Amino acid sequence: MNGRKRALVTNDDGIDAPGLRALAAAVRQLGHEVVVAAPAVQSSGSSASIIAGMADRDHIALERRRLEGLDGVPAYAVGGAPGLIALIAAYGAFGDPPDVVLSGVNHGANVGRAILHSGTVGAALTAGINGRRGLAVSLDVGLAVEYHLEAPATEPHWGTAADLAARVVPFLLDQRPGTILNLNVPDLEADELPGLRVAPLAEFGIVQTTMTEQTAEHIRLSVTDLSEPPGAGTDAALLAEGHPVITSVRSVCETDVPALDELVDAAVATGSE
Repeated sequence: MNGRKRALVTNDDGIDAPGLRALAAAVRQLGHEVVVAAPAVQSSGSSASIIAGMADRDHIALERRRLEGLDGVPAYAVGGAPGLIALIAAYGAFGDPPDVVLSGVNHGANVGRAILHSGTVGAALTAGINGRRGLAVSLDVGLAVEYHLEAPATEPHWGTAADLAARVVPFLLDQRPGTILNLNVPDLEADELPGLRVAPLAEFGIVQTTMTEQTAEHIRLSVTDLSEPPGAGTDAALLAEGHPVITSVRSVCETDVPALDELVDAAVATGSE
């Protein structure tokens, strides 16, 4: 697909996240029209939620922002999750509907089937079911840094992930509407980055969430490493080996369960008796 296109850049880390600015800047350098709309507050783990952040859920708060390094780029802090932002963008909330929705750069990897819970991926999936192309972009900063258990030794390499994402965008724009890609990038300098690999989703991911405490008043969850290594050749395994990985995913769709026909036939027969 040639010509200047319209790109919505969002995330789940919030409007002030550095990865958001890096991704928007990289896409603008491609010559596309860019608008930024991201949650006013951190919205990780929101999946494809379309619940607004206000008590009156019929109204969604919007606040214009000026983002450093993005002069002239319209930017909005939104009272809602990234899935909601992708949804209202498709209806023209931020001007003409976008041709592509770019979500990231996320602070932490999004791999395996656990991407179901990711707000970063949720925005891309929501874009897909609304006839847009979607790209989720995440930077593997390490679990301790991602969950704020320790400070990063150096500033994460947002530019590495953003620049690689910008190289994927022309390919994505050539694909049919509804195409959704999930890109994960190691936290490395660009010249240290191995070649991009296509990979299937790992069965789980790289972490698991478990219930560690339960009382009458509360439940406590914790996030830990998986006890078993991810399957060889999966997105989680290749990323752990230092490779950037990309996976084509799809949103909710029906599946073929032949036994359902038998269930329906049996219900009809019972009802006719």
